[in-house]
Amino acid sequence: MGARRPPARRRSSRKSGGGEAAVLVAAGAVVVIGLVLALLQWLFAHWWLLLLLFAAGSAVAVVVVRARLAREAAAREQQHRLRMALTGPGGLDHLGHRAFEYAVRDLLRRDGCRAEQVGGGGDQSADVLATDPLGRRWVLQCKHKQDPAGGAAVGVGVLYALVGTNERVHRAQVPVVVTNGKFTGPAVKWGREQDVVLVDRELLGRWASGGRPLWELLPRIPAPRTGRGH
Repeated sequence: MGARRPPARRRSSRKSGGGEAAVLVAAGAVVVIGLVLALLQWLFAHWWLLLLLFAAGSAVAVVVVRARLAREAAAREQQHRLRMALTGPGGLDHLGHRAFEYAVRDLLRRDGCRAEQVGGGGDQSADVLATDPLGRRWVLQCKHKQDPAGGAAVGVGVLYALVGTNERVHRAQVPVVVTNGKFTGPAVKWGREQDVVLVDRELLGRWASGGRPLWELLPRIPAPRTGRGH
């Protein structure tokens, strides 16, 4: 008989522990319910605050939507201006070779440069010479394509000629080749290595259709010469 008493005490201990857990759960539930009721009572007393939060959220949503629509409209307008600058009536694609040179000169003048069209017989690979407002000297070779998409790309030989005459004659800081078409892979590689600026169709469209000067659209550009001005 004496050997059976310890298990009875263990069962009593387990029953006591289970009862305490149930009491704690019930107490926690009462606390949570009390907090919820208190929150609902506070919100009911301050209903105007809910309206204020709703109005603020609605205003923020309207601002976000309008900003997104404005960005989309600006992007569509930019694409339209780019197409018109290149392919629209009077666009760059419709110009002759000489008129294209004058158009490039006019873009530089728009940007605040002193620019002159010098292309013609014996131009020594320079179609336009310019000095920007910070004193940098630019020499530009212009290559207009009647068939920008399907025609031949501008090859590296044009860059060789421009760099050669620039070193001997023009002494410009920024040699540039401008085309309404495209460049060959070797031309792009050599131009990058020799710091020749290549203005292809995409960059030309952005330059012509926007209001920013060419040097702000380039990834890098020589520093201005000290003591020089417009």
